[in-house]
Amino acid sequence: MGRRRRRVVKIVKKKLPTIFVCPACGEESMKVTMVSGKGNAVVQCGSCKIKEEFTVPSSSSIVDIYCMFTDKYYGSRIKPESE
Repeated sequence: MGRRRRRVVKIVKKKLPTIFVCPACGEESMKVTMVSGKGNAVVQCGSCKIKEEFTVPSSSSIVDIYCMFTDKYYGSRIKPESE
């Protein structure tokens, strides 16, 4: 007699997101598209239509490009004066 076989436990790997939260409108509708061959990437919101193009190295991922967009958005935004 042999012993009972153990169940194989499958390890679930988390995937990187493809749609992000827009810093302007707060909706989860930011899409990052990379143009293959040229080294360009386009970050665009589906609801408020904000759009930005970046020149990126081929080794960067979609999350890196989204972080570049948010850094540029928050860095150049004019803050209201305190009263």
